[in-house]
Amino acid sequence: MLTPAPLRRTTSWRGRIVAWDRLGSGPPLVMLHGTPWSSALWRPVADVLSERFTVHLWDMPGYGASSKHVDHPVDLATQGELFRHLLGEWGLERPHVVAHDIGGAVALRARLLHGASYASLCLVDVVALRPWGSEFFTLVKEHAPVLQQLPPAIHRGAVEAYVRGASHRGLRNEDLAVLVDPWTGEEGQAAFYRQVAQADEAHTDEVEPSYGDLTEPFHVVWGAEDTWIPVDRAHRLASLVPRATVTVVPGAGHLIHLDAPEALTAELVRWTESVR
Repeated sequence: MLTPAPLRRTTSWRGRIVAWDRLGSGPPLVMLHGTPWSSALWRPVADVLSERFTVHLWDMPGYGASSKHVDHPVDLATQGELFRHLLGEWGLERPHVVAHDIGGAVALRARLLHGASYASLCLVDVVALRPWGSEFFTLVKEHAPVLQQLPPAIHRGAVEAYVRGASHRGLRNEDLAVLVDPWTGEEGQAAFYRQVAQADEAHTDEVEPSYGDLTEPFHVVWGAEDTWIPVDRAHRLASLVPRATVTVVPGAGHLIHLDAPEALTAELVRWTESVR
């Protein structure tokens, strides 16, 4: 079950306010969230890993507790640049990195385009290979200004239906609220459609030819029942990276954190201990 814990620190970058936090002690490990999520989705796993690592959590601008200014781009290129900056600001030269969904593309862009170095990289149901995005993404790209003006109750119902579709086992009402609440209100509603409208496969196309250049320990974890990004992408991605390994988690969809929390946590503990 998700229990929101506020991110206690902030930093600024190009006018944006980035909410972040640091937990535990040990070798550095950074966790990246995806869309339409925030670091809250990682928090239960982060609490476990913080017994062995210094875990860094952060909300990308446009998400969670970070700023959502209408004039600030929130595309993957911008997030990749920001992530590289944060690693420098935090003084992390070679952290372990765990990323979900578009967080995978952000981590890959920071590594391959902006010179970031990782001790290891673990990607969980990530955006990394074409095709990605859904018919919903296409609809939003074409009609974002209109959708931003939906009555709040209709908007919330649409977001709830969208989020429920990421789970294979179904979501508790409390967990659904944690995931949906940041996208409500005037600012949240506009931010929701803005981040979808700025999603672009060109940002993964740019780095995909370089996946074979990755040299750090590389592990892929995937929900077997992921309908947002089917499990065949796990094997395709691993085939492009030297010595990559794959674990497929049965009974889990794209929201593997909530469909199979014990299995995901155990797998990440196993993996991180093996590369520590």
